[in-house]
Amino acid sequence: MKVVILCGGQGTRLREETEFRPKPLVEIAGRPILWHIMRIYASYGFNEFVLCLGYKGWLIKEYFLNYKAYNNDFTLQLGFDRAVDYHGAGTGHVETSENWRITFVETGLNTMTGGRIKQAARYIPDDEFLLTYGDGVADINIADLVKFHRSHGRIGTVTSVTTPGRFGELGVTSGLEVQCFSEKPTGGSNISGGFFVFNRKILDRLSDDATCVFEKGPMEELARDGELMAYRHTGFWQAMDTYREFVYLNELWNKGEAPWKVWK
Repeated sequence: MKVVILCGGQGTRLREETEFRPKPLVEIAGRPILWHIMRIYASYGFNEFVLCLGYKGWLIKEYFLNYKAYNNDFTLQLGFDRAVDYHGAGTGHVETSENWRITFVETGLNTMTGGRIKQAARYIPDDEFLLTYGDGVADINIADLVKFHRSHGRIGTVTSVTTPGRFGELGVTSGLEVQCFSEKPTGGSNISGGFFVFNRKILDRLSDDATCVFEKGPMEELARDGELMAYRHTGFWQAMDTYREFVYLNELWNKGEAPWKVWK
């Protein structure tokens, strides 16, 4: 099953870090938050990713194209063969054995989320796919999320978390059916934490028009049609939307208290 990650936003509320790089490359403990998100999925066996690029997307391509060099000490022999000897010891050594298959999709600088997903549809061949944003981490059990999605037979599942407003609010019944999806209300209780699972039928509700906002028309319609269910996540969840949240996530990691580190 493919994991689609929205990586194209400009991250204007984190301008201290995003003026020169896209938000998914803003680092927690020396690694991009995007890497942390991918490690969460990979720890449950989901190793195929589709990255929807936009703002400074070439830097995300560059990071992964030079992944081994970025994360290890090495010796470079200049000349005809440009031989590179990567060193397996020393303080600069980081394990780089991730068995990931990554598709990079240029979806436009100003394209909204729905348009980005629609443009990536040609790289989503399966009946189901996972979707999330490139700026949020959680100690979510992805296997349980997928199991829940397959148990109810609806088109979509959204992970419900609890935090103050600013994110998409969910009106959820006791049976976990999402009755309404409100994008960025003034206050919130049950809110969308990303970490979606969808049947590919959702793609029929999207337009590749740059103005298609996934969280507005398509998700609101899905909720009204009774085709959206909520997976309640009561553990840790945090988006990195501001500089304060950037500092908070790094502090958690540095103290050895990063709940989203579900890998060994």
